[in-house]
Amino acid sequence: MSRKVKKDILAVFGILLIVAVLISGTRIQSVDEYYLTHIDDITPESETVTLSIRCDTILLHYDDLDPALQSEEFVPPDGVILPPTQYVLREGDTVFDILDRAVRYNKIQMEFQGAEESPFGSVYIQGIHYLYEFSCGPLSGWMYRVDGEFPHYGCSRYELHDGQNIEWVYTCDLGQDVGAQWMGGKQ
Repeated sequence: MSRKVKKDILAVFGILLIVAVLISGTRIQSVDEYYLTHIDDITPESETVTLSIRCDTILLHYDDLDPALQSEEFVPPDGVILPPTQYVLREGDTVFDILDRAVRYNKIQMEFQGAEESPFGSVYIQGIHYLYEFSCGPLSGWMYRVDGEFPHYGCSRYELHDGQNIEWVYTCDLGQDVGAQWMGGKQ
């Protein structure tokens, strides 16, 4: 056997060894396993929060909705994308952390802009369930409230406490139609 062939065999063996080491240290999951690993079981000792996602305001402004989204696939007949659901609260969880786990677990599409890309220094939710900012008019988009109040800062900066209720609501009127009085509007 020539010296070059021996080097080639050693090189191939070395590459196979590296691949084997990498694969043995990597846990490969199915899509279902990935989604299920992000939700903790609720126990009597668990601190929890409740999360819901609604777009019922769109039902009142359906003619303004992008025609490509005018379907029950995107806007459920009752406007409920995710009914109030309890999630385990982990230390340091923010509104964004809970939303992120919930949409992954429930396989709800979400797109966001990271805090480092946002001028506000917080994650910005661009779309949930294929409903985006401006999908239902020039004043439309996603807002959140905690215990009935709309915070004055982004969802990745709002740290949660046991028992809180988070609601993601779609507005078609810059918050006026969902009760956001902080905008200084007509409420």
